[in-house]
Amino acid sequence: MLKDNLVQLRKYNKMTQEDLADKIGVTRQAVAKWESGESSPDLEKSRLLAEVFGVSLDDLVNYTSEENMGLGVGPKGKHLFGIVKVGDKGQIVIPARARKIFDINPGDNLVVLGDEGTGIAIMKSDSFLDIADKIRKGL
Repeated sequence: MLKDNLVQLRKYNKMTQEDLADKIGVTRQAVAKWESGESSPDLEKSRLLAEVFGVSLDDLVNYTSEENMGLGVGPKGKHLFGIVKVGDKGQIVIPARARKIFDINPGDNLVVLGDEGTGIAIMKSDSFLDIADKIRKGL
């Protein structure tokens, strides 16, 4: 997990092991050992790695592409929750992880927004109404 994520993120960011080592203050050999799984960075170096790559520390350490449709670690705050099937009446089941992260509970009201060019978005109605109110007031 960690070692695979380090390799994927470093390559995605077009960095060499030397580039990454310079950014976090270690040797290229240390980065090579982390990527091979021979050793692991301490907590402070892990935090710096997550910061350099713009991902959460949790995703840096625990993210597995197998559980995420083969995709690599995404940017911090961006999530892929999986694929849902639309039922006969247009209903979908929001994945448990998404409900937990966004604090969506039974009985909550949601707003469905759409853009024909990019797709749909769902957000809690309270948040949407707060934003709409600020726009209306010109803030």
